[in-house]
Amino acid sequence: MLLTIDVGNTNISCGIFDGDKLITTFRFITKQERTSDELALQIHSILEVRDIHESQITDVVLASVVPNINNDMISAIRQLFDVQPLIIAAGIKTGLKICIDDPKSCGADLIAVAVAGYDKYQGECMVVDFGTATKFLYVDEKGRFKYGIISPGLEIYANSLWKMTAQLPQVQLKKPETILAKNTVHSMQAGIVYGYIGLSEGIIRQIKKEIGHDFPIIATGGLGRYIYPETDLFDQYDPDLAYYGMKLIYEKNR
Repeated sequence: MLLTIDVGNTNISCGIFDGDKLITTFRFITKQERTSDELALQIHSILEVRDIHESQITDVVLASVVPNINNDMISAIRQLFDVQPLIIAAGIKTGLKICIDDPKSCGADLIAVAVAGYDKYQGECMVVDFGTATKFLYVDEKGRFKYGIISPGLEIYANSLWKMTAQLPQVQLKKPETILAKNTVHSMQAGIVYGYIGLSEGIIRQIKKEIGHDFPIIATGGLGRYIYPETDLFDQYDPDLAYYGMKLIYEKNR
């Protein structure tokens, strides 16, 4: 079995493949102060609940955007599975040509979802990854990762509203039935969700306008579930895209 680990700013997300099939996924909160023993215990406990033994994991792929946790995560992986993980970073084979100004600055998570999007559509596409930050990633028909736009994520967008005001409460991320709100909670929900729909659509339309033609657009990331159903600009929502991208990269480097 192949274990894929995506270390993000908010969550550590994991997917396990048995052959070509993604058989389970799980996630836990990213805490930079965790030791390698604590990380190993966290992963072991979840695998035990899922009835998967460490000996069944033969390979591990790691994509991380939190450098401070990397050494402890690698130690935890070695401790649990007795393998050296494949680390997604500059210099490994991805199947894409990274054409941004500083390729080494491109996050491992962005590379993974871009690889999966290009493979899924066998050509030009955009992946919109709704996570802690929302990333709009464009890959052309020749497999060149050419453009990336980053905006504050939906939760940052929402949390800033109540954290930076004296009287506004924290509210559930939920689209109200109408934007014509009559109370504080609905007013905030309308502003947050409809506002973020507008942000997403505006960026996508501007990118298409400047590129000059249409192309498939895939939504991914856990927070994509709030936005994908509310607009017709996306062709698909695939919350597991990063896992498949990491698996593809593993297969290119195996």
